[in-house]
Amino acid sequence: VWDRICQIPSGATRTYGSLAQSLGNKALARAVGQACAANPIALLIPCHRVVGHTGLGGFAGGIDLKKQLLALEMKG
Repeated sequence: VWDRICQIPSGATRTYGSLAQSLGNKALARAVGQACAANPIALLIPCHRVVGHTGLGGFAGGIDLKKQLLALEMKG
């Protein structure tokens, strides 16, 4: 999961479901979320780029930090 997250380009996002589907099973979206929650090095494995289909979803550093990181990346 973390390898696939590292492939998400800066400034882009993927949903938990689309990431799970790219791993072969959309039903594993919750497992993708659990992998993000267990991420020990959040800036090297950019879990802030993984979002929920109806919103941002969670982030170990908090939603405000997730928003800031995404905004910073979108600015280039």
